[in-house]
Amino acid sequence: MIRPLLTTLALLIWAAPAAAQVDLRPTDAARLDRFDASAGRAILQALAGGAPGDVAALATALSGTPQVAFDETLSGDWSCRTMKLGGISALVVYTDFKCRFSLRADGSFAFEKLTGSQLTRGTITFREGRAVYVGVGYVSEEDPAAYADLPADFTSDGRVQTDVAVFERVSPTRARLMFPAPAVESDFDILELTR
Repeated sequence: MIRPLLTTLALLIWAAPAAAQVDLRPTDAARLDRFDASAGRAILQALAGGAPGDVAALATALSGTPQVAFDETLSGDWSCRTMKLGGISALVVYTDFKCRFSLRADGSFAFEKLTGSQLTRGTITFREGRAVYVGVGYVSEEDPAAYADLPADFTSDGRVQTDVAVFERVSPTRARLMFPAPAVESDFDILELTR
């Protein structure tokens, strides 16, 4: 009984399409490698200098144990708000905007921030045991190339930048994208997702 079940499971895993991954630029890979250090410094700065209401919002965004990142319920529209930690200001918490996850045929998820003056779009796949977002951030007047189509040495021109983040889902209605050392404005960004 167990052997046929294991054989069926193995066939399903083998037959599932592999999520396509773009090669990371060395600077973006280095940002992910320094994730813990970037987060630690920025969170300490935010806690020390942020307004009490913003610190409370940050604590909520970071609460919860990460669960299985991907399943069909991730698809659809979400509310999202950006939190910028460190850099120009200790902590800035923005109002809610609209974001969307879309399941792709290869099993990865496309992600897009749809409203606001600063947008991002890209793909979330598994890399080295964690869900990683790779995309392009841009001001709303731009229509940038996809991450893989940007010049090899590109990081930012002030209006378009490469984005890398760690994605964590903590419940069916809460998730977060965490951007270590973003190319502009802050030391660490969190995009809190709720619905």
